[in-house]
Amino acid sequence: MTEKGKLFKDWFDRDAATSLAKQVASAYPDFDQKTFVRRATRGLSELEFHARVKHFSEGLAVGLPPAPEALEILVHSLPDPLPNCEAVTDGWLLWPVGHFIGEYGLDYYAKSMRVMTELTMRFSAEFPVRYFIERYPERTMQDLLKLTSHPNPHVRRWCSEGCRPRLPWGQQLRDLIEDPTPIWPILEALKDDPELYVRRSVANNLNDIAKDHPEQVVRRCRVWMKGASLERAWVVRHGLRSLIKQGNPAALQLLGYGKPDRISGILKIQPDSIWIGESLELKAVLKNAGKCKQSLMIDYAVYYVRQGGKTSAKVFKWKTLELAVGQRVELTKKHPMRQTSVRALYPGQHTVELQINGERLGCGEFRLKV
Repeated sequence: MTEKGKLFKDWFDRDAATSLAKQVASAYPDFDQKTFVRRATRGLSELEFHARVKHFSEGLAVGLPPAPEALEILVHSLPDPLPNCEAVTDGWLLWPVGHFIGEYGLDYYAKSMRVMTELTMRFSAEFPVRYFIERYPERTMQDLLKLTSHPNPHVRRWCSEGCRPRLPWGQQLRDLIEDPTPIWPILEALKDDPELYVRRSVANNLNDIAKDHPEQVVRRCRVWMKGASLERAWVVRHGLRSLIKQGNPAALQLLGYGKPDRISGILKIQPDSIWIGESLELKAVLKNAGKCKQSLMIDYAVYYVRQGGKTSAKVFKWKTLELAVGQRVELTKKHPMRQTSVRALYPGQHTVELQINGERLGCGEFRLKV
């Protein structure tokens, strides 16, 4: 949903087409606004989000001169740059502009890179730049590396976000999925960026790489943690989050959570049967029978029943704590079993497992009814 309460796809409607036409006409008075709106909205109700963006972009291509001149027009049509990282933008209107660059600007590398650099100061160019990384991998990655020192934080973030191998909503960069070596100089340059906005992108890029090269990411993060500031340590923790949820021993150890030594864990679930929409109460009882104080990262995995009776686990964060020798603690947590837009629920026997520093120590079951 957008901030206006619309579905994402519904943002691209007649009003959006009219606004985009007016924006482009401000830089190119010969742009036929009525024809563009008519073309851009034709059959729109049948299209999903990405198809609507493409539809708007194709309308621009019909109404503008050939790509070299069109790129120049589009860059002059852009609104003022965002004043800071916290500024709220109505930038959805610029999404088709980015698509136009990726679709029609590939043969005009230098001009397209200039337009994308300007675009990302207003909205984002993380999607169109991926076309260029695929067509001109070395040249584009080198230019992004140079831009890591740009004074605008939106541009610096773009350098990392645009080369994320598995960027959500973006096409996967299969060569970088296979070999992320070209990404590392960019992340090295940005790992201590003064803006959290930029550092968060670095962490997200790390998390992407870790899905295919966990050992490589842990090795890099181990180096980064030597003498790390609090800000860089946050980047490492956030970048390792998927590995932590998976219980990766090396990632956990890097963050100070070693293999549990004589930690006992019991998990109790109440009630043992609930309806969809109700909540479970989870109770964990932990005791340290080891010989030293231990840092514990406590998570739990719910094995959801899927369509056809199969199950798949989803790990949830619970708590971190230090447990002294001989200390016993009880933890409680509510876990709702509600339908969401990303998770459908199915009836049947569900398992919940207690996870301590990546190891499964206790489990319980409940039945979900409909």
